[in-house]
Amino acid sequence: MRSSALIKHILLAGSLSAVAAESSQAALSPKDEMPQPQRNATHGGKKNIVFILTDDQDSVLDSVSYMPKLKEHIVDKGTSFVNHFVTTAICCPSRVALWTGRQPHNTNVTDVSPPYGGYPKFVSQGFNENYLPVWLSEAGYNTYYTGKLFNSHTINNYNSPYPVGWTGTNFLLDPGTYDYLNPIYQRDQDAPIHHKNEHTSDLIAQHAQELLKDAIDAKNPFFVTIAPIAPHSNINVNREAGSPMTIPIPAKRHAHLFEGVKVPRTDNFNPDSPSGVSWIRKLKQLNDSAVAYIDDYHRARLQSLQSVDELVEQVTKQLEDAGLLDETYIIYSSDNGFHLGQHRLPPGKECGFEEDIRVPLFIRGPGIAASQVEKAVTTHIDLAPTVLKLAGVPLRKDSDGTPIPVSANEEVKRHEHVAVEYWGIAIAEGEIGGFDGEGQIRMPNNTYKGLRIVHEDYDLYYSAWCNNEHELYDVKVCFP
Repeated sequence: MRSSALIKHILLAGSLSAVAAESSQAALSPKDEMPQPQRNATHGGKKNIVFILTDDQDSVLDSVSYMPKLKEHIVDKGTSFVNHFVTTAICCPSRVALWTGRQPHNTNVTDVSPPYGGYPKFVSQGFNENYLPVWLSEAGYNTYYTGKLFNSHTINNYNSPYPVGWTGTNFLLDPGTYDYLNPIYQRDQDAPIHHKNEHTSDLIAQHAQELLKDAIDAKNPFFVTIAPIAPHSNINVNREAGSPMTIPIPAKRHAHLFEGVKVPRTDNFNPDSPSGVSWIRKLKQLNDSAVAYIDDYHRARLQSLQSVDELVEQVTKQLEDAGLLDETYIIYSSDNGFHLGQHRLPPGKECGFEEDIRVPLFIRGPGIAASQVEKAVTTHIDLAPTVLKLAGVPLRKDSDGTPIPVSANEEVKRHEHVAVEYWGIAIAEGEIGGFDGEGQIRMPNNTYKGLRIVHEDYDLYYSAWCNNEHELYDVKVCFP
């Protein structure tokens, strides 16, 4: 695992990542020879695209197995990209990377709030006029969005400026973005509405139905994004005591489900011996009450995703009733993953471990094989180029990502590594953060850069931390 050959391979991959964008664009210019999606007579041959983006849904803990409607309507009808990774395991930087096709170190949006991140940083960096919905609008698409766009998109700055590029919107806004029972939504350029004692998942289902109807009725090619907050932690900024971040709150109709389900007891779950480096190695083993709390967290996450599962069926049925399902690509993914007790960690994300960076990606649509598993390495910076290609829009030279091969006849040489990076402190979620003076560090510096490398002959994760500590894992041993 630590042979000189592997170390050389890792270092070579790291040096190549800096020039990946330039070399990939040379190989995948708008005039490349990769097959384009088949055209039809509707909308001048342009296909519709629906993107469902959840929040903090990892692949490793197998939440998808608890979503039968997702499996029926998207997984079994499309292709599963089982080696899909995010470039940073936290919401806003990951979402900006997704919408721009650029690595976070190139967007310079590296946090969830100002001055280094959030919606204001997205705007100040010039991306409000230069991201996916703008490019699709310029190509003749109608574009719609409901749900969470970015962190620090608030009731005070939603109109200064409005997000550009959208035909119709109904955004979640801070401070109500993550409040499951008291969300704040803001439609188009109307004033925000505070929905007291209404469940956000039911509201977003309603908004999605309305926006998709608008898109269908307009008889233009459309791109619709639906971004529920599930299974993210609940955040009540007005909570008087304890952490404002608590267990997700599912809809009442789902709160009884999955009794007895626990976090998978993998070898890295609350291990007897410390693991990792830096502050992670100093974590104490979780006690029985903490483990029970984490299991409760896991069940609540699965319960909260049942509303998303219903949403998936609602969307596919609405498209089918309109006669457009076979002419529409549906993409399903999440902004980042989530850990629950692995490496003794309390609930949270931001690390470079599998639970944090490996997320679902499923695509169904015209020309995409059903029940197919694709093992090529893909990442969030590939999604914007992929959507552009599906829409028949020329690729951009400033993208770090490349289109994902979505059909069997696309034989494209793919990169085998993903650059993973994070800046700043780690944030524990829920009631057992543990950074409390009892031998654990409060809000530790979590800055690192890593490489996730996947090949049929090796499966590695390497990272270098801000304190000059390094770690290298053979992931095949960790997840045989």
